Amino acid sequence: MAPIHEARVPKIKYIVLVFFLWFDRLNTMIKINNEIQLDESEVSESFTRSSGPGGQHINKVSTKVELRFQVENSTKLSNTVKERLRKVAGRKWSNDGEIIITAEKYRSQLMNRNLAKEKLINIILQALERPAYRLKTRPSKTVKMRRKNEKVKRSGVKSLRGRIDI
Repeated sequence: MAPIHEARVPKIKYIVLVFFLWFDRLNTMIKINNEIQLDESEVSESFTRSSGPGGQHINKVSTKVELRFQVENSTKLSNTVKERLRKVAGRKWSNDGEIIITAEKYRSQLMNRNLAKEKLINIILQALERPAYRLKTRPSKTVKMRRKNEKVKRSGVKSLRGRIDI
């Protein structure tokens, strides 16, 4: 095999990157689990300049991703899941009924997009988990009596530690 010419290596990297971006656009659904897939029309992305270190690169490229998911308009999620999602999202929930997720960890816009999607998937998966149902139980009479006797006994021990009046 002939060695790859050094001038072709950046061109190959560019072609692979363009193909990866094109392939990413073909995937129009965000898969949450086996039953739920979100449509890309329910999610919008905007890009801004990121904060932090990065030299001249940071001033030129908009790598920070702000992902917005319109929960109220989503047909894939039930109302109970939407209510749990509101609690799980916390400060990320806006008054308009959407979740706003930002990602600026990486210097690459593509990696930040994937990170924001992963964050959204994790939040939705947390909301899909049903909270454990707890049966309310009362302590029995014997347990109450035992606890009361222990308190009386402990109180007696503590009262003996006090000053002795002569």
